[in-house]
Amino acid sequence: MNLIKTASVCLLSVVLGQGVMAQTGWKAQSSTIKTRWAQEVSPTNVLPEYPRPQMVRENWQNLNGLWQYTITPKDAAMPSAFADQILVPFPLESALSGVKKPLLPTQHLWYKRTFVQTPLKNGEHVLLHFGAVDWQATVYVNGKETGTHAGGYQSFSQDITAALKDGENEIVVKVYDPTSEGIGPHGKQVLNPANIYYTPSSGIWQTVWMETVPAAYIAGLTLTPDVDKNVLNVSVNAPAGTNVELIATDNGTEVSKIKGKAGVPLKLPVKNAKLWSPASPFLYDLTVKLSKGGKTVDEVKSYFGMRKIAIQKDEKGVDRIFLNNKPYFNLGTLDQGFWPDGLYTAPTDNALKFDIEAIKAMGFNTIRKHIKVEPARWYYHTDKLGMLVWQDFVNPNQGLPEGAKAEYEKETKETLEQLHNYPSITTWVIFNEKWGAYDQQRITEWVKSADPSRIVNGHSGEMLYVNEQLRSPSPNAWVSADMTDVHSYPDPMNAPAEPGKARVLGEFGGIGVFIPEHQWNTGSAWGYIQEKPAALAAKYNIMNQHLKLLEADGLSGSIYTQPFDVEGEQNGLLTYDREVVKIPFEQMRSIHASLNPDLGTVPQVTAMNADLTDPIVAYSKMLQEYVGGRRDASFLFKLAMMAKQAGDKEGANLAGSAYIASLHAPYTPEQLDLILQFTNSTKDKGFAVLQQQLQSSNPQLEKRPVTVKLMNIVFKDVIDPVLQKSADPDWSAIANSIKPYGDPGDEIYLRAKTVYTFNKQDWSNYASAANTYLEKYGQNIPEQERNMFRQAIDNNKNQ
Repeated sequence: MNLIKTASVCLLSVVLGQGVMAQTGWKAQSSTIKTRWAQEVSPTNVLPEYPRPQMVRENWQNLNGLWQYTITPKDAAMPSAFADQILVPFPLESALSGVKKPLLPTQHLWYKRTFVQTPLKNGEHVLLHFGAVDWQATVYVNGKETGTHAGGYQSFSQDITAALKDGENEIVVKVYDPTSEGIGPHGKQVLNPANIYYTPSSGIWQTVWMETVPAAYIAGLTLTPDVDKNVLNVSVNAPAGTNVELIATDNGTEVSKIKGKAGVPLKLPVKNAKLWSPASPFLYDLTVKLSKGGKTVDEVKSYFGMRKIAIQKDEKGVDRIFLNNKPYFNLGTLDQGFWPDGLYTAPTDNALKFDIEAIKAMGFNTIRKHIKVEPARWYYHTDKLGMLVWQDFVNPNQGLPEGAKAEYEKETKETLEQLHNYPSITTWVIFNEKWGAYDQQRITEWVKSADPSRIVNGHSGEMLYVNEQLRSPSPNAWVSADMTDVHSYPDPMNAPAEPGKARVLGEFGGIGVFIPEHQWNTGSAWGYIQEKPAALAAKYNIMNQHLKLLEADGLSGSIYTQPFDVEGEQNGLLTYDREVVKIPFEQMRSIHASLNPDLGTVPQVTAMNADLTDPIVAYSKMLQEYVGGRRDASFLFKLAMMAKQAGDKEGANLAGSAYIASLHAPYTPEQLDLILQFTNSTKDKGFAVLQQQLQSSNPQLEKRPVTVKLMNIVFKDVIDPVLQKSADPDWSAIANSIKPYGDPGDEIYLRAKTVYTFNKQDWSNYASAANTYLEKYGQNIPEQERNMFRQAIDNNKNQ
């Protein structure tokens, strides 16, 4: 019997709980690897750049830095004490937050900080801005609720003027984030550590800031270029009765000027426009002035790019993606925007910029931003550097619980409005591989109607091929979309031809290459296929040669998976810490040149070239040193990692056991991670160490992962052998056998009995087991699973 797969219940879906002790001051938590920019982060230097480059005012205050925080049960009142500190805007789960602990769906996360407000004058307002808070945020200023926002990826603002007082003021933010168990879009964040997806990012994860604005002020701009008509369509959101003046400049030289009324669409002439493209990403500066009674009352600085994106026929009558009325192959890569030290949040603005520079230095002209919405400055950098962006909407909760559809459409509408002005964004991607897909024709047509200035990839990967096998056949797969799109792993293929649609390869590649000492998860080197470092360039080149052939056959764009390793996925062209490039930049540009001949200015980026020595050869040399008697701890650690990656299980166990034996309490998080990796049996030395750690007060220990690991081992070694041998297991005997294993043994015993009797429909024994399990350990179970167990109890009371 496989307990892990039965009844749609997964042992490892037990949600991780708290395990990090209170922080007395900020210090970055440890991480297996970190980026070079992490060392620049401090409480006095946290993303200090102006966060909204398309609407800049001078009078603003950055609220990033140390806030107080606490976590309470979901039904608790606002806490009176905030004893711990967190570095905003890094997610709670990240190392750079200084906390690095998970937030459960049964909890609220609370933030608090103070600021000094100088007296306002002439009817001024104070706006409080949040770049993004995942997922639901309720804001209080001086004890007064000023508003609530749901949506983990959208910015929001509140006018907090009425709640302010002169002098010191207090902000409190309450956050609820059920991640994959809620109704909101959550991307690749999941609470289930057994899933291949990634660590959640709860709470504030983008810049928090305030600005003081006049009584009448510019609330927003909508900028839409029309290359064919040589105009920029502009709408200024400002109070009725005010007037606006728009001034476009090129390096300080005025290009055009126009006046009009606020709220009335305006057409700013841009004659002989310098067109924006990746090869020449020219941006005009834009000044917007608001006047009332002949007097200027507000002014913001912005910018715009003149570019056109469309599906048009080439000289052979083939439908292709056109940029500025010319065929343009979208040579792209799938960027997920994760960081080993900041998770969803880049350590610095230079780090944020580096990713785009590195991708351009590789020779790509397109980024598919994969089911994540980045901070405004990321899109500013794509505008400035010259990079087309296919922007994914964040997928709805795939189970589509009640309310998920409405929440998805609300957040998608906000995303459309928030990102409208960036010329780099040329394509909207609605659903990825049918994750939570519904009403596809209606939603595709709604997006196209809401933003006719861009093209729409409605259903990326609705046709998914892995090793030439179609995994998800779909009728009418690309209804109403502007392109047909397939995902094909690992090797590229073309999408079908349909009238009026461009053909694109929405994902392909995924070649796994691990680089020792640059891995987030040393126990995993996942990719669709595995290659040694020395073989990657040749394999990658062959794939791109096939892309060139497919282009001649009508292919209009391709997206390679992926530019950077992400957590357990090591199929990036750069390592997760951005330190090692697996194919030299210059070589990649040469490989890409036939599909992207006009790259423009190549950014200067720094990364080490990968060591092309066969990892097995390097491991063999290390193993010989072990045979010769070398036993120092750092050597054993590296040997254990290399053995695991080389597939030498015996060597991995030897080195891992020797390493564990060399350690002594208190253990560092890295040491505990390795002990977890190399503990696979109740007889392993690491098992006893982990049992002891659960009873300790080690502030570095996240206890829930340790408990889950021990539960897995006890099930495998003690419980499952009995279940495999007997159709009528003696649960009393099993209960006695797990007593030496403490709470993990008790929890897995009750879980095993609950799932076993559920699957057997043995309702007479199920009720008592399930009731006890839910009473003792229900807080560790996802809500959906709890409800399933309780419903089974209720439905079978009389049996």
